[in-house]
Amino acid sequence: MATIYLIRHGQASFGKENYDQLSTRGWEQGRVLGRWLAGKVTPSAVFGGNMERHRETVEALASGYGDTLPDMQAVEGFNEFDHTQVVERLRPEWADRERMARDLASFPKPARAFQQVFEEAMVRWVSGEHDDEYAESWGDFRERVTTSLEQLIEYADGGDTLVSTSGGPIAVIAQHLLQLSDRKALEMNSVIANTSVTRILHSGARRSLAVFNNYSHLEAEDASLVTFR
Repeated sequence: MATIYLIRHGQASFGKENYDQLSTRGWEQGRVLGRWLAGKVTPSAVFGGNMERHRETVEALASGYGDTLPDMQAVEGFNEFDHTQVVERLRPEWADRERMARDLASFPKPARAFQQVFEEAMVRWVSGEHDDEYAESWGDFRERVTTSLEQLIEYADGGDTLVSTSGGPIAVIAQHLLQLSDRKALEMNSVIANTSVTRILHSGARRSLAVFNNYSHLEAEDASLVTFR
């Protein structure tokens, strides 16, 4: 059986003007993952969403891998959903970034406060009751991701592949393979660590989730590298 290694990107730059880039810790997470994969995995192809954090994760991984990896091929289907729009449909005033920063700064733990709003916004999006308010509905997102997975399997033609993507697509793929509810998909999404590895086995029409959200490579090197946002 061939294996697809779904890799969540390294820690992005939360709170910065450009979120879509790796933080210093995110770059180190990628290098650690590359060292861990070296000697264990020899991919025939590398794919990724076309977001900056997806590309930079592959660059960091390659620097730690120590050998030549295939060039990453960008696939828009593995992009994350528009989390900014999802949040703003619940909290329209947060389209003003200064307003959002002020609101969050009033809490003892701003990151936790944002997470609570984000989770509420996700429930609203996934409910399907407000689909006309989003550029991409939850149903459309799920279809985009699962279609991209099938296209990748067909293209891979039996070879092992790496995919640099985000928590949303990984959760949707796990949901699809395990036939879980949307609420369970949200729960899975919330615990996916940066640069964690989820393994999908495939052969013919068979698809199996073999490993979900493995970040032991980070724990083994430096537990402080384990992050979820």
